[in-house]
Amino acid sequence: MSWSGWGDPARARELPEQVRTLLHDLLGVRAPATPAASLESVRLPPVALSGPMVEALAGVAGAEHVLTTHEARVRHTRGKSTPDLLRMRAGDGSDAPDAVVLPGSHEEVAALLRLCSAERIAVVPFGGGTSVVGGLAAARAGFAGVVALDLARLDRLRSVDTESMVAEFEPGVRASEAERLLAARGLTLGHFPQSFEYATLGGFAAARSSGQASAGYGRFDDMVMGLTVATPAGTLDLGRAPRSAAGPDLRQLVLGSEGAFGVITSLRLRVRRAPAERRYQGWRFPSFAAGSAAVRALAQEGPLPAVLRLSDETETMIGPARPDAIGAGGSGCLLIAGYEGATVADRQGAGAAVLARLGGEPLGADPGVAWERGRFSAPYLRDSLLAAGATVETLETAGFWANLPRLYDAVRLALLGALGSPLVMCHISHVYETGASLYFTVVTPQDADPLAQWQRAKTAVNTAIVEAGGTITHHHGVGRDHRDAYAAELGPVGVSVLEAVKSRLDPAGVLNPGVLVPPAGGC
Repeated sequence: MSWSGWGDPARARELPEQVRTLLHDLLGVRAPATPAASLESVRLPPVALSGPMVEALAGVAGAEHVLTTHEARVRHTRGKSTPDLLRMRAGDGSDAPDAVVLPGSHEEVAALLRLCSAERIAVVPFGGGTSVVGGLAAARAGFAGVVALDLARLDRLRSVDTESMVAEFEPGVRASEAERLLAARGLTLGHFPQSFEYATLGGFAAARSSGQASAGYGRFDDMVMGLTVATPAGTLDLGRAPRSAAGPDLRQLVLGSEGAFGVITSLRLRVRRAPAERRYQGWRFPSFAAGSAAVRALAQEGPLPAVLRLSDETETMIGPARPDAIGAGGSGCLLIAGYEGATVADRQGAGAAVLARLGGEPLGADPGVAWERGRFSAPYLRDSLLAAGATVETLETAGFWANLPRLYDAVRLALLGALGSPLVMCHISHVYETGASLYFTVVTPQDADPLAQWQRAKTAVNTAIVEAGGTITHHHGVGRDHRDAYAAELGPVGVSVLEAVKSRLDPAGVLNPGVLVPPAGGC
């Protein structure tokens, strides 16, 4: 994983000259005045932990699993949001942990949490490092130091129950590895977010991830049948049955908790038979409103594809997430429908009848195949655009169908008001009978302070989403970037519930401080 960008550094590409010219002519994008920092030149604060404290951590996890090197600290600094990358490209490693600790068992995680709680050391659980909401930058004030708790050694598939269709994994298993292990048994999770190649199963649960095939397989939280969680107060072992009426479901306290309440050390996940066939098809609609009506019809009446996504006019025009294809998407609004499993032809035919009845023009399999091939590539294009002098970021929300047009307009107007004349694209990518998500991508030329420039825009958008009645996040999580807006969404009583859970499970407040839970009196 690149320390200052996305994914495999070997897949990074410079934008073609014609694309750089287009960005300059269309948006006024100019190359940055200073080159990006090297890993060696990133500025880090001195290690705050004392020698005896580092030795105490080593006494739990083993000396070889406690790292304080420059490179280890840099690689565990922040996540992969655009503000995170802008800071790293500028050589700012001020949020670096003092040490990286790699526990090898639930017992070691529990012992480390007890130690850190007693010594007031902040702990940031670290999976794939793919957070895009400031979820990996702990508040330091009042703590003796910060430890990144890297779960990479907890990387086993523990068991598969093919009668119940449940598999137990450790949290550090990457999604791509989980699919490989399950495919050997003819199974799948069906969870393919854009971070699929690098994110971990524990991270999916902690952030309530939603994959690109969520219409067919559900969100990740739908897949979680049980969890084991280490907390400073003790261990939670949750989930004895698929559903229960035994009081509130405490699994829901952990799902979406972003490491603020505990550290997931085991997950029992629902699995499915691997699909016998996959078919992806493209459709064109004359407008985003017409396409949205067709998507809603499939969500409410069926047949619902496994993958269903609709790009607005701007995103369709810009085209696939490939540097050599920018501007090649055509007019109207592109819809991708992907059917998986058995009887694919019958369900695809029934879905096509609905889409055609509502004004869709069939485009054949090529657009769907092109999307499938490039669906994990967009973050690499973001890196290329950042290097060329454009600020690129994504944000998402969700709402009920009746409110979706208002929400769509509110976000676009907030971005235009904050940034002047940015390029704003949007798609619907996760659908339900009652509503859907909206996923926006914005491109704007970097000004003299691109970090402050984006923070102004993000603040405006967060306010607009709350005022327009949307949720502050559908699947990226809360982190630090959405924390205040999340408090406004919850209200004072909701915030007090979070505070009560935090104080009971983490009385010293060492777990990911500053993330998710608003500071006292902050609502």
